[in-house]
Amino acid sequence: MRHSSRAVTLLAVAALPLALSACSSGSSGSSSDSGAHAKRAEQKDPNAGLLTGAQLKQVLAPASAFPAGFTAEADGSSDSAGDFLSPSGRKAAKPDCTRLEGTSWIQVTGYKGGVSFAQNDYANHDKTETLAQEVDEFQGTTAHKVMAQLESVAAECATFTDTDMHAKVKTTGRSASGLGDEAYTITLTSGAWQNGTTLVAARSGSAVVTVLSTQGSDNGAASAKKLTARIVDALKAKKSA
Repeated sequence: MRHSSRAVTLLAVAALPLALSACSSGSSGSSSDSGAHAKRAEQKDPNAGLLTGAQLKQVLAPASAFPAGFTAEADGSSDSAGDFLSPSGRKAAKPDCTRLEGTSWIQVTGYKGGVSFAQNDYANHDKTETLAQEVDEFQGTTAHKVMAQLESVAAECATFTDTDMHAKVKTTGRSASGLGDEAYTITLTSGAWQNGTTLVAARSGSAVVTVLSTQGSDNGAASAKKLTARIVDALKAKKSA
């Protein structure tokens, strides 16, 4: 299973305060600057009410929630810490269906991800089964748009060729109930695989939970749903605290 790192994005965020400092060092404190500052203060913060990456990390399922023998993948854990990333628009190009094979598969929708996020991955000892979890926070109504896009992706990626075995993969998608405000499930199967993959996306308010599972003999269906439900419940509790 491929891992999708977002380290480059985090580096860009880390550099942002330096850029802002350089821009402000020449400020003279003129009345026009004061007026602009007041105007910005009056504008509503688009990130108000959103959880930071550090907070989202706390709603991810702990190691104890995973099957015996599963351990965290060192290269599969990342988050946006206490910073918010710049929102990105959706790329309208044809989806890269191979993104469905790896973690951070939410990017198959054309959105790079939320303004904050947290993710990690767990695998069994011989790396034959994987469980991956991620939570992204989006501004405004973007989370709903991300979910709407998933249905289109399932149709456009009805069949594709995987990157490891160059095998034909069949994709099926369906709406799911009982998981947040709305949820969608995608199942990947191939005659060349021993087991398929289940992907679940669930929206809870402005956040989207995405889970990938190859664990179990049911294409990962049961374990994916269980993990998604746990994260959604933890997310709701965190926001209501």
